[in-house]
Amino acid sequence: MDWTLGAMLLFGGLVAAMGLGVPVAIAFLVINIIGASIFLGGEAGLVQLARNCVQSITSFSLTPIPFFVLMGEVLFHTGVALKAIDAFAVLIRRVPGRLAVIAIVAGTVFSAISGSTIATTALLGSLMLPTMLERGYDPRMAMGPIMGIGGVDMLIPPSALTVLLGSLAGISISGLLIGGILPGLLLSVLFVGYIVARAAINPELAPDPVVQEGPRGLARWRPFLVHVLPLLAIFGIVVGAMTAGWATPTEAAALGAAGTILATALYRSLTPATLMRALTGTVGVSGTILFIIIGATTFSQVLSFSGVVNGMLDLITAQGFATFTLIVCMLLVLLFLGCFVDQVSMMLITLPFFMPLVQAHQIDPVWFGVLFLICMQLGLLTPPFGLLLFTMKGVAPPSISMQQIYVAVVPYILFGLLVLLLLLAFPTLATWLPSLLNL
Repeated sequence: MDWTLGAMLLFGGLVAAMGLGVPVAIAFLVINIIGASIFLGGEAGLVQLARNCVQSITSFSLTPIPFFVLMGEVLFHTGVALKAIDAFAVLIRRVPGRLAVIAIVAGTVFSAISGSTIATTALLGSLMLPTMLERGYDPRMAMGPIMGIGGVDMLIPPSALTVLLGSLAGISISGLLIGGILPGLLLSVLFVGYIVARAAINPELAPDPVVQEGPRGLARWRPFLVHVLPLLAIFGIVVGAMTAGWATPTEAAALGAAGTILATALYRSLTPATLMRALTGTVGVSGTILFIIIGATTFSQVLSFSGVVNGMLDLITAQGFATFTLIVCMLLVLLFLGCFVDQVSMMLITLPFFMPLVQAHQIDPVWFGVLFLICMQLGLLTPPFGLLLFTMKGVAPPSISMQQIYVAVVPYILFGLLVLLLLLAFPTLATWLPSLLNL
C-alpha cells in the first residue's frame, strides 16, 4: 500500500473516531488494531501489538509520573496549600493588584510541588476568585492571572506531562525537567510585572482596600517559614537529587512524594481519609496516562511499518527547508492543534513525525522539548477548547461567561508567545541550566 493511502487510512480513521466522540485512548487503540492487521501481518501483527503494549508501559522512565501526581494530590486534599496562600497574604501587603499578585506567587510555588495544571487552576480559582470579585476586581484581572499561572505548572518541575513528553520523544527527562525552570520563572515574573503595571495605571481594575498593618519582623515571616519553606525544600530535594546525580528522576520523584506525605503529616493535616482520596486520585490519573501511552507508542510503530513516517520525511526533506524554518513550521502546527485538542493528543499526533526531523537536522532535543512544552502550555489557554478555560468556567460564578474568560486570558497568551519567541532567539534560556548541571 502506498504511504499516502496508509496516511489517509490511519489519520482519517483517527479523526473520524474522535469526531464521533470516542475517547482519545480508545480511538488510538482501535486504529492501532486495524493498522496492525493490515501492516503487521494479520494475526501475527496483533500478537506483536499486544507485546508492544506491555513493553510500552513497563519502561522504568515512566515511574516518576504517579509520584509527581501523588505530590499534588496529597498537597491539595490535605489543605496545606490553603495555609501557604495565607502565608503569602501576610508577606505581600502593599502592591497594586495585591490579590492577583498573591495568586501568581502562590501558583508558582504550587507549580514546584504539584504535577497537575488543572488542580492548580481549580484550587486558586475556587479560593481566590470569589474574594477578588467581592472586592470589586475586574473579572479580567481576577481570572487571567489564575489561568496564566496554571499553565506555568507544566514548565516548572515536577510535571507529569514533561515526563511523558520526555519518554515518548526520547529526550532526557532530567534535562527536560530542569530546562523548563527558567522559562517558567520568566513567565511568572512577566505576569507579576503586567499585573502591577495595569493596576497602577488603572486602580479601578483591582481596587484593593487599605491593608491594615500586620506583624513585623520575624512574626511577619513566621507563616512563610512554617508553611511555605518546607514545601520549597521538597522542590529542592527533587531537583537537587537529580542535578547532583544522586538519584534518577524516578528516585527523586519518590523522595518528593515521601517528603510531601511527611510534611503534611507533620502539619497534622494528613488523615487516612485524605490519604485514601489522594491515592485514589493518583491511581485514576496515572492509569489514564499509562493507557494513553499504550496508544501512543503502538501508533508510532504502526506508522513506521506502514511507511507513512519515511514517506512524509522524504517529502519534507525534498522541500529543502532550512532548520529554523522547519522548527517554526512545527511550532505553528503545535499552536494550531492546541486550539482544538488536548496536550496528550498533541504529543500522540505530532511526535512520530517531529522527532525524526529533530534528529535528522541535529536540533538540540532539550531545546525543542522546552519549545514543545511552551506550545502545550499555550494550548491550555487558547480558545475555544483550552482545558484551563473550562476549568475556570467550572469554578467561576454563573454570571461569568465564556466570552469574559476568553478575553481575560489573552494577555497571558501573548506573554507565552513572547517567551516562545525569546527561546527561539536565545536557545540558552532552555539549555543553559541543563548543560551547567551536565544533564
